[in-house]
Amino acid sequence: MIVFDLHCANGHRFEGWFGSSSDFMDQQECGLVICPECDTSDVAKAPMAPAVPAKSNQRSEIRQSSDMSDNSDVERAPVKTGPLPPEVEKAMVALAQAQAEALKKSTWVGDRFAEESRAMHYGERDQAPIHGQASREEAESLMEEGIAVAPLPFPVAPPEELN
Repeated sequence: MIVFDLHCANGHRFEGWFGSSSDFMDQQECGLVICPECDTSDVAKAPMAPAVPAKSNQRSEIRQSSDMSDNSDVERAPVKTGPLPPEVEKAMVALAQAQAEALKKSTWVGDRFAEESRAMHYGERDQAPIHGQASREEAESLMEEGIAVAPLPFPVAPPEELN
């Protein structure tokens, strides 16, 4: 999945999630990319800053993300740019710290996450906290088998990519 910051001809900014850049282009050409606020299909990509991960020994900056729910009966508030309210930033920092603390007690298994989760679930391996990478299909398959998995709220760099 790829996330693009988008804007419409009326100045509204929002996010769009696509399988690839070509999926975005195809949907845009068919008029399927529509502003959630004013329903115009005159939508383009907004300039975006590259996502550069911070070093693990530095405090990561919390970036604002928008809610992409598809509840058409819910009135949408205008998208605001700028700093987060202090209470939201405090909650995000607390969540990031809780994740970092939990990962200290967890083992990175990389792309073997689904395999390792199944081995623990079926008693082929001792239970232990793990984290790693899984495709959406792998995660859905694990959940269908009754194996509890959840995405981490903040990205985690593999140990070999850390300084």
